[in-house]
Amino acid sequence: MDFIRLEPIYQERVWGGRGLENRLGRKLPPNSVIGESWDVVDRPEAQSKVAEGEHAGLTLRALLERQCEAVMGPGYDKSRPFPILVKWLDCRERLSLQVHPPAKLASALGGEPKTENWYIAESDPGSGLLVGLKEGVTRQQFKAALKDNSAEALVNRILVRPGDSMFVYSGRIHAIDAGNLILEIQQNSDTTYRVYDWGRVGLDGKPRQLHVEESLRSIDWSDSAPQLIRREDGEQTLVESDVFRLRKIPLDLSHPLEIKRGEQPRILSVVEGALVEKTSGREVRRSSNILLPYDGAFTFQPMDVMATVLLTEDFA
Repeated sequence: MDFIRLEPIYQERVWGGRGLENRLGRKLPPNSVIGESWDVVDRPEAQSKVAEGEHAGLTLRALLERQCEAVMGPGYDKSRPFPILVKWLDCRERLSLQVHPPAKLASALGGEPKTENWYIAESDPGSGLLVGLKEGVTRQQFKAALKDNSAEALVNRILVRPGDSMFVYSGRIHAIDAGNLILEIQQNSDTTYRVYDWGRVGLDGKPRQLHVEESLRSIDWSDSAPQLIRREDGEQTLVESDVFRLRKIPLDLSHPLEIKRGEQPRILSVVEGALVEKTSGREVRRSSNILLPYDGAFTFQPMDVMATVLLTEDFA
């Protein structure tokens, strides 16, 4: 089975812009503020569609129902949603201060757990991430700070550079600064509790909904030492979790990426350069997120001298 390219679904966000067009070369809907591109998604409210080939036009859900074993491997329940959601985020303004509910509470709160990783593809000088509480901050202190608009001072702010990576598990309070272009690889969920939004209004001109009580119940109050993974030369394991594994892999002409048939499904994300698949000759450009099915064997090599990919695996 050949690799699967999917059509992006663009989402308007008050904090977005036109960076996916200007920086990544995407063709965006006109006269809109685009904050997110959902590149791989299998949810009731949003379905990726196969962009080309014999399955062109099928939703990811329909593809799994028809070709589940070929895509996901034997034993995968075809009624189970694809477990990973992949997004590009264009953060022209700072996102809300927010949290995703941990698995033990999500159902009781009417939501879904959402563990994710941010890969910083591009970042303006001085941009950062707000992640985790400062040492010793209590629920009572934080709740009081929300009332007097001083909550930002209680959250860690970490400066970032392109190539850095941050793991955000369910329960970790977080926000993304303006000026970041991020590839987000996450658990299949769309539950976000906003606890503070900097006094901002939404695209409709009204204050955006906050979820203060849900957030206070979800926040991990012991999370005070977030670790940013700085970019290094060579291969790096960015995430090793019970939700997925994520590796950064640099490629050159003498070191292509070889994927064997019958191992597992994977997602390949091109974050630098461009690739060509040796057998088919199909090109995979920067910003692409493609699905490598279980029943497929591939050899990817850079179209130029070098390229860098992220490989998401161990999710099925």
